[in-house]
Amino acid sequence: MPGLSLSSRLDGAVGGKTAAAFERAFGMKTVGELLEHYPRRYARRGELTPIASLPLGEPVTIVAEVVSATERRMQNRRGSLLEVIISDGDGRLSLTFFNQSWRLKDLTPGRRGIFSGKVGEYRRQTQLTHPDYSLFDDLEEARAEAEVNAKRPIPIYPATSTVPSPLVQKTIALVLDGLGAVDDPLPDDLRERRGLVGARTALEHIHRPYHDDEIPPAVETLRMQEAFVLQTALLQQRQFVRALSATKRPAAPGGLLERFDASLPFALTPDQETVGARIADDLVGDWPMNRLVQGEVGSGKTLVALRAMLQVAESGGQSALIAPTEVLAAQHVRSIAKMLGPQLAPELMPTLLTGQLPAAERRRAALRVASGQARIVVGTHALLSSTTTFADLGFVVVDEQHRFGVDQREALRAKGDSPHTLVLTATPIPRTVAMTVFGDLDVSTIRTMPAGRAGIQTFVAPLAEKPGWFARVWDRVAEEVAKTHQVFVVCAAIDAEKLTSDEVGDEPAEGPADARTRWGVVQVRALLDTLPAFADIRVEILHGKMHADEKDAVMQAFARGDIDVLVATTVIEVGVDVPNASTMVILEADRFGVSQLHQLRGRVGRGGLPGLCLLVTEAAPGTSSRSRVEAVARTLDGFELAEVDLELRGEGDVLGGAQSGVRSSLRLLRVVTDAELIVEARAVAETVLADDPALVRHPGLAAALERRVGIEERAALAKS
Repeated sequence: MPGLSLSSRLDGAVGGKTAAAFERAFGMKTVGELLEHYPRRYARRGELTPIASLPLGEPVTIVAEVVSATERRMQNRRGSLLEVIISDGDGRLSLTFFNQSWRLKDLTPGRRGIFSGKVGEYRRQTQLTHPDYSLFDDLEEARAEAEVNAKRPIPIYPATSTVPSPLVQKTIALVLDGLGAVDDPLPDDLRERRGLVGARTALEHIHRPYHDDEIPPAVETLRMQEAFVLQTALLQQRQFVRALSATKRPAAPGGLLERFDASLPFALTPDQETVGARIADDLVGDWPMNRLVQGEVGSGKTLVALRAMLQVAESGGQSALIAPTEVLAAQHVRSIAKMLGPQLAPELMPTLLTGQLPAAERRRAALRVASGQARIVVGTHALLSSTTTFADLGFVVVDEQHRFGVDQREALRAKGDSPHTLVLTATPIPRTVAMTVFGDLDVSTIRTMPAGRAGIQTFVAPLAEKPGWFARVWDRVAEEVAKTHQVFVVCAAIDAEKLTSDEVGDEPAEGPADARTRWGVVQVRALLDTLPAFADIRVEILHGKMHADEKDAVMQAFARGDIDVLVATTVIEVGVDVPNASTMVILEADRFGVSQLHQLRGRVGRGGLPGLCLLVTEAAPGTSSRSRVEAVARTLDGFELAEVDLELRGEGDVLGGAQSGVRSSLRLLRVVTDAELIVEARAVAETVLADDPALVRHPGLAAALERRVGIEERAALAKS
């Protein structure tokens, strides 16, 4: 099988049946994708993995020795049962094979090997049924190589019950034997400066090293390759955007923007001024703006976006703001109209366009948008409809990018002629994550908060140790209402008794999968109805399955002060602004992620009232779930919490939210620990592209980009 390349189809390299199994298990289609399935650890031929700690129901790979092998006829059905007992010197494990007598010749007492399978239990005894195994050869040939083999690491791969680690190892060895030359994507000077090995050597040494010393250089090389190829792809996309022409949208002296600024009853914060100036410059640049603005909840991102909308409107252009929920879209329209005031609002006609508007109202809104009369349009996915057209869409604002897929964002941008794009997020992103995930966007940060914020105090109510605090939480809520303040109560589900997979809040909760949600919106409402202290307190509920009109009516009633306590799911996570709301109670807080807890907490303390956030949890001390909750209670700094979130969860979840193929598939690169490497890779990639934009003199890099960033991924990057 000579001449395989990394682009070769897997079915042509290992056969259709094996290739199909690997595609089902891991989504692999090419040789390169198989060889990017790196070992998760290495065993030794003398290593004995503790059998006593094997997790039930999980696929495992262990190194052990055969103790006994016996065969007997089955009583209740035809055929024989072969039972093999293996040991690691401490615990014992049973291997079961049906109608496979021939295995007795291999599985003799004293033979050692690698055994893989899914851990089960029968009559209180741990067992593997029909495991895959690879025995060590202890005969003459093995004795001749005993000294070498005893020290040679055995790769243990991420596996499934259908594709166990030994099968992965055998398949990769087969492919490596037939693999031809591999062009190196890294420039020679970078490889020499870093002391890295060649691309072909790195693959050989990570998958079948002869000794431990070969592994770290291979890992370091492949990690740098990953960073370098990814950064080059992102920089190429930036070049592509900058090759497009954009309509310049300058602000006119005495125009809409100046009039708006003059009407503001407060001064912009220093960060709002700085970021606003950068956006203003982008809007008169030669290429479309593609900027991400991140900032804390309540830092004024919407104000910054509105000022840019006014600048675009001065040239007759329209702006479209797409929000993830109907509640948030309606909130945006009201707050924008309020900020514009009675003079500017009629000129710009901010218009709401959502799928659940009454038909006649939606037609009127769509007509205002199509005619250009509405120069500021706010909506949900209805903006993406083929029936929604714009007269001159010049500016797209995406609120909370992680809530929208790549194709959805592109569908909106395609309604204009290379419109400028601004992405807003209240989830702070550490620098290395921003560089890795949003490397093709210019990133701006708003850190300073507007004056007049009274701040928020956050406390954990640890019910595992202090169950009596649950009653105290509701007493505290009643005390706040007695002061004429309002309270949010957030639950992880709508109805805990009728919980289905799509009813856990308005997005999946992040608590342990086996921990049943106890408190849904329905249960909390029922509880509060029984408490004497709540007899005269006005309580209402809000969740994502309510009709849009009903949700909007509840939120407006809460904003007016007609509701004292709002029991809701995470539908109130972003954008809801009620200055009189002083307290946030989050039940089963351990079921939410760090950034989500931080977002929810930001709903209080927005006016002159000091905010109070109570994180109620039954998670035990020392668990990762409890650590998340305690981290949020320790600090109000979202950027510090973003770092904590990365450390607790790893960047897999974070990058997964990027929703574009190339970005969510990191293999060895870790944005937390590889910050310096990412920075260096980006600098080298910039130099290479400046000197050789078409990569004519870098064929290895061009080939790696072609493999890693295929047609679909290129399309995804172009839309991001």
